Amino acid sequence: MTASEIRQQFLDFFASKGHQIVPSAPIVIKNDPTLMFTNAGMNQFKDYFLGNKVAAHKRVADTQKCLRVSGKHNDLEEVGIDTYHHTMFEMLGNWSFGDYFKKEAIAWSWELLTEVYKIPVDRLYVTVFEGDASENLPKDEEAYGFWKAHIAEDRILLGNKKDNFWEMGDTGPCGPCSEIHVDCRPDAERQKIDGRTLVNADNPQVIEIWNNVFMQFNRQKDKSLVPLPAKHVDTGMGFERLVRVLQGKSSNYDTDVFSGTIQATEKLTSRQYKGTDEKSDVAFRVIADHIRAISFTIADGQLPSNTGAGYVIRRILRRAVRYYFSFLDNKKPLLHELVPVIAAQFSHVFPELQQQVDFVKKVIYEEENNFLRTLESGIRRIEDFMKSASSKAIDGSTAFELYDTYGFPYDLTSLIAAENKFSVDEEGFQAAMQQQKDRSRAATELDMGDWITVDETPDSVFIGYEQLESNTRLLKYRSVKAKGKEQYQLVLGQTPFYAESGGQVGDTGVLHFGDDIIHITDTKKENNLTIHFADKLPANPAAPVKAVVAKDKRSNTARHHSATHLLHAALRQVLGTHVAQKGSLVNAESLRFDFSHFAKVTDEELAQIEQIVNDKIRENIPVVIKELPKEEALQLGAMALFGEKYGDVVRVVIMDPAYSVELCGGTHVGATGELGLFKFVSEGAVAAGVRRVEAVTGAQALQFVNEQLQQLKDIKGALKSPKEPVKAVEALISDKASLEKQVEALELEKVRQLAASLRSQAQQINGINFLGQIVEVGNAEGLRQLSFQLKTEIPDHVLVFAANIGGKASVALTIDEKLVAAKGWEAPKIIKERIAPLIKGGGGGQKSFATAGGQETDKLDQVVAAVKGLLL
Repeated sequence: MTASEIRQQFLDFFASKGHQIVPSAPIVIKNDPTLMFTNAGMNQFKDYFLGNKVAAHKRVADTQKCLRVSGKHNDLEEVGIDTYHHTMFEMLGNWSFGDYFKKEAIAWSWELLTEVYKIPVDRLYVTVFEGDASENLPKDEEAYGFWKAHIAEDRILLGNKKDNFWEMGDTGPCGPCSEIHVDCRPDAERQKIDGRTLVNADNPQVIEIWNNVFMQFNRQKDKSLVPLPAKHVDTGMGFERLVRVLQGKSSNYDTDVFSGTIQATEKLTSRQYKGTDEKSDVAFRVIADHIRAISFTIADGQLPSNTGAGYVIRRILRRAVRYYFSFLDNKKPLLHELVPVIAAQFSHVFPELQQQVDFVKKVIYEEENNFLRTLESGIRRIEDFMKSASSKAIDGSTAFELYDTYGFPYDLTSLIAAENKFSVDEEGFQAAMQQQKDRSRAATELDMGDWITVDETPDSVFIGYEQLESNTRLLKYRSVKAKGKEQYQLVLGQTPFYAESGGQVGDTGVLHFGDDIIHITDTKKENNLTIHFADKLPANPAAPVKAVVAKDKRSNTARHHSATHLLHAALRQVLGTHVAQKGSLVNAESLRFDFSHFAKVTDEELAQIEQIVNDKIRENIPVVIKELPKEEALQLGAMALFGEKYGDVVRVVIMDPAYSVELCGGTHVGATGELGLFKFVSEGAVAAGVRRVEAVTGAQALQFVNEQLQQLKDIKGALKSPKEPVKAVEALISDKASLEKQVEALELEKVRQLAASLRSQAQQINGINFLGQIVEVGNAEGLRQLSFQLKTEIPDHVLVFAANIGGKASVALTIDEKLVAAKGWEAPKIIKERIAPLIKGGGGGQKSFATAGGQETDKLDQVVAAVKGLLL
C-alpha cells in the first residue's frame, strides 16, 4: 500500500466505528501560552479534556500535523542521525470525549493492526502501566485484563511511569497509557534475542507504533493529580512509523513518505542517497525531514524570525542548509526547489501548502540565500581567528560566537578546526550555551499557579458583541509570575471583554466587586477560556461582579478592524488576488496589516488603494454579520486565513457581498461610514514576499492629517515660501550640494598642504619610516586622504594620524604592505589591542590600513606613542 492508502484506511476504519473525521489543526498554536506549536494530536482537543468546552462529536478521528522541536519533546538533534525521529510528523488519532474507554480503544487498535493492516501477531507486544507508589497510582489492571482477550499474556509487559504514564507537559491532562510495539527485525535475529527484552530499549527495529492514552487526571502545579470531569481516550499512531512497518522498510526515510523528496534532492545535488550513516546520507535525511516542517509551518502563518516560534523555524531551516553546505558540497539555495514536491505530495490531505506554494517557496529561498551569505562570513571569521591565534585552540566563547552569530553548530566548528589541526574548547562552548539558555528561560518563563475555583458553574460565555457591560460572577482565578512581576488571571461566568484574537488586541476596563475596583489591563484567550489580566485580586472573590469594558478603546479598535477588511479587499483589487493576509495588529491607535506581495507597493498603488477604501467609507455600507455553517460561508466567497482553526459554525463579516466577505471573530462598526476617513501612515517589507502597511482611521486619521498639515505649515514658514515649498526645498538641496563640493575641494587642498608639511617629519626607527601626528581635519575622510597621499611618498612606512573631530577621537593607521608580510603586523589587530582601549572605542579595516573611533579625545598623544612603541 502507498502512504496515502494507509492513511485513508485508518480514517475509513474509524469512520466505520462511528467517528467524525475532522481536519488537522494548524501546526502553529494561537491561543495556548504553554505551547509554541501543535506537538501532539490532543492539543486541539485540550478544552474537551479539561471540561472547558463540550465536544460537538463524542467520537473523532484525524491525522494531525505535529512539530516537536522545543520544550519537553525536542528531537531536533536526533533528526537525520537515526531513521525514525522527525521534526514534523503526522499523528493518526482516534478520540473519545466521555464516550468509550479502555475496552473499545484496545479492541479497535488491535483489530486495525492485525485484521486490516495484517501485521503478524507474533511481531507485536503491548505495555501497560505498572503503577507508581510515590503517587499512589495502582497498576492498570483494567487495561491488562482487556489485553488478555487479544494477545498472549507473556507479550503483555509492565511499564514504569516514564514509559506508560502520558503527560504532555508539567501540568495539564494526563493518564496511564498502553503502547503497542512492533518487532521489525529479520526472523534470524528474532530467534536469537527475544523481542520482549528490546521493548522501550531504544532498538531502532523494535519500535512503539501505537499509544492508547487513557485521560483520567489533571496534573496540578503542585504535582498533585485531580480527576478529570470525564474519562477520555487519546490515541496516537505515528504515521511515518506505521508506513515503514507496512511497507517492510528498515528506515522511515525508505518509504514513499520521503522517497520522492530524497529523489528530487539527488537530482538537484547530483549525489546519490545510499541509506548509510555517512554524513552525506544524514544530510539527505535532514533535508527530507526539515523541508516538510519548514513548508507547512510557513503555510500555517509562522514566518522565520529572530524570536519565539519564528526563531525555531529559522533554526530548522539553517540546520538543513548547514548539512547540504557541509556534506553535499552544495553552496546554492536548494530547499526552496523542494517545496512544489512536498505541496503536490500532500495536496489531498493538507491542501494549504499547495494553495501558497509560490509564497512559501519565495520565503524559503530568501532565508536560504541570507544564511548562505552568513555561513561564508562565518568561515572567513574562523579562518581569520586561526591565522592570528597564539595557540592551536579555539576557545569556547569564540566557538559559541560562531554558533550564535553565524549559525555554526559545534560539530561544524570542530570539523573545520580538525582540518587545520586545531582543537576546540567544548566545555567552554557548552558553558556559554547554558548561560544563553538560562538568560532565555529567565526572560520567557511563566510561573503559573493552579486555578482557584470560586464558583463551580463551568460555563464561561462571551457576550461582548452585543454588550459592553454585564452583571456576572468570578468562576476561578490564578496567579502568574513572569520577569519578576506577579499578575492575576480571572475567568468570569459571562464577560463583555473581547479576548485578543485575529490580530485585534484584548479589551481593557474594570471589574466592580461592590466598592472594590479591579482594573483589567488585558484580555487573552487560553484555548477556549477568556482570561482577564489584573494586577490585584478582589478582597471578596465571591462577591457579585459588574464588568465594564473601556468603551472608547473598544470603539476605536472596532473602527480599525473594519478598516482592515476594507483594506484587504482593496489590496487584492489593486495588486492582485495573490494577496493574502499574513498577520495583523488592530488596536485603538492604528492598524497594521501584513500581506503576501513580492514588490514594493508604489505611491500610485497606495493612493489608488486609499481611494477605494475611502469610497467604501463614504458609501456608508451596512456591516452585516452572520453565523453560518463553514461550508456555506465558503460558498459565499468568504475569505479564510491560512493557519486559523475554524469551527463547524463560523462568523461571517460582510461589507457589500461583492466587495468584502471574510470569516472573522472580531468586533466591528455598524456601517462603514463610522470610519470617517482612512489614511496610510507607512509601507515597507517585513520578510521575503511579505509587505506591511500601517494606517489610521476615524479620529486618529484626522489627527494624523492635521499633524502633517502643521508640519507643512512650519516648513513653509521656515522657507519663507508659502506658495511653492517644494521648489524652495529643491533649491535648498541644490545649494547644499554645491556648497558641499566647495567644502570638499577646500578640505582636499587643506589635506595636500598638510601632507606637504608632514612629509619631512618622518623619522627612521630600526629601518622603518615612522610618522605619527595629531592633526586638524574636518572629518574622518580627511584622515583617510592624508594617509593615502603620504603612503605613496614614504617607503617602508608606519603612519598614524589622530584627530578630534566633533568631540570624538578618530584614528587612521597605515602599515606598508611589505612590513605586513615581513613583520606580521596587521593594522586591525593593532587597532583592537592597542588603540581602541585607549580611546574607549573600536574599529577595523584591511591588514595595511585600519581606522578607529572613540570617546577619549585627550588620549590621542598616547595613541601615537603606543604605535611608535611597537617599533622600538
